[in-house]
Amino acid sequence: MAQGNRWLILAIVSSALLLIVIDMTVLYTALPTLAHDLSVSASEKLWIVNIYPLIVAGLLPGLGTLGDRIGHKQTFLAGLLVFGLASLWAAYSPTAASLIGARVMLAAGAALMMPATLSLIRLTFTDARERSFAIGVWAAVASGGAALGPVVGGFLLEHFWWGSVFLINIPVVLVALLAGGLLLEKRPGNPDLQWDLVGSILIMVGLIGVTFAIKEIAKIDPSSIIAAAALAIGAIALFAFVRRQHRRASVPLIDFSLFSNPIFAGGVLAAMVASGSLIGVELVYSQRLQLVQGFSPLEAGLRILPIPLAAFVAGPIIGLLLPRLGTKLLLWLPLGVIALALLVFLSTRDMAPVYWMTSLVVMGFAVGAAVTTASSAIMLSAPEKSAGMAASIEEVSYELGGSLGIAVLGSVMSAFYTRSLVIPEGVAMSDQVRHGLDQALLYAERLDGGQREVVVNLARAAFDHSFSAVIVTTAILLAVASLVQWLIVLRRACDPPLTGAGHH
Repeated sequence: MAQGNRWLILAIVSSALLLIVIDMTVLYTALPTLAHDLSVSASEKLWIVNIYPLIVAGLLPGLGTLGDRIGHKQTFLAGLLVFGLASLWAAYSPTAASLIGARVMLAAGAALMMPATLSLIRLTFTDARERSFAIGVWAAVASGGAALGPVVGGFLLEHFWWGSVFLINIPVVLVALLAGGLLLEKRPGNPDLQWDLVGSILIMVGLIGVTFAIKEIAKIDPSSIIAAAALAIGAIALFAFVRRQHRRASVPLIDFSLFSNPIFAGGVLAAMVASGSLIGVELVYSQRLQLVQGFSPLEAGLRILPIPLAAFVAGPIIGLLLPRLGTKLLLWLPLGVIALALLVFLSTRDMAPVYWMTSLVVMGFAVGAAVTTASSAIMLSAPEKSAGMAASIEEVSYELGGSLGIAVLGSVMSAFYTRSLVIPEGVAMSDQVRHGLDQALLYAERLDGGQREVVVNLARAAFDHSFSAVIVTTAILLAVASLVQWLIVLRRACDPPLTGAGHH
């Protein structure tokens, strides 16, 4: 039954994946409105964005293995239900704290679903070329959907209140639940696999601790004690997790021997770097469009549209070409192309639209190519019995890359904004102005006309400097990652077999 309905199954899991990745970025264009309506502080704003990918990344290893144990259909449908209920909670959250709680529940639902989406594709498509194309479609949804989030958010905010960005999940969840229950084949899992709840908690604590430390260090007045404590807790938890996995060598949450395959390791690196650069750049660019250039959320989203459209096109095309071009070439080349496209975009962002739009199209296509290649490299380098584990590692790479992209690039932006902001004597100022451009604009609303204009112009100029710093930093990181891939993967690795039989 699954074989006959394989393209419908691809549509079902892709629609669920689209919800997951859109929810990672849909708030980007909504942040200024949300911050104003809920009186969100700078710290709360970052946690509203960050808590979702962090919790997802922490839960994925455990829940991916759970899918291998009890069956991927069961975890997929359970995740859909949790995600739908959390969407209702988020849409009607009255406070920032409530919204953060809802985002935690959304993350739990997403973590249940995500490994199942790719595992179901791996198990449903037995023909090698069809499988490559299906993984390309999955990758197109993963990269293009994340880039589409700001557009969806902008459109909804043009006509509705900010809670609508969550409410639109409900009809898709209901249709996917019904169709998934009818069409997905209930395959038996492997009851011999043990679900390591302790290990899942350890890796979640570790990831949150390390990222929290990065965010704390980037603050205007960082607390060295808090940063050191968070880093220590995170490092200890991650160390304990790795030791625990080595002790449970027969049934690990993450089989570290997979990383001895350069193609597998290269896929993980490509996934992290591509998603981190995409999400980090989109976050700062969408805010620049609204807060510096004065565009509405919808107008800002439309200016980002070339990225997801190109990524959507790239996924299936690269999926078809991958057997000919080879995984090795496409693990390093797209990362270098993204770096060049970003530098061209930075130099042409205020020129005629044809220039900066072209650079965004090239960037989007290269992101789609990188994500498709990374997904194929990871899934086809692992044995079929570990499909859930491989899928969870792949998706942890995307989520962790996105979280680190927000944390690192957000930290670069905050540091350069603060350093570039110089308020002349005689102009009213509070610490609020130094916490970010949106905070500066809120404070300026309370000032007299002349002083308001000075503060707004200086804050926007400082933001523009920090925006340039983020783009250059991202391009450098991408170039370094591309070089590392070329040195390690291209010289040492062999392409994975198209059959996807996998090997250790």
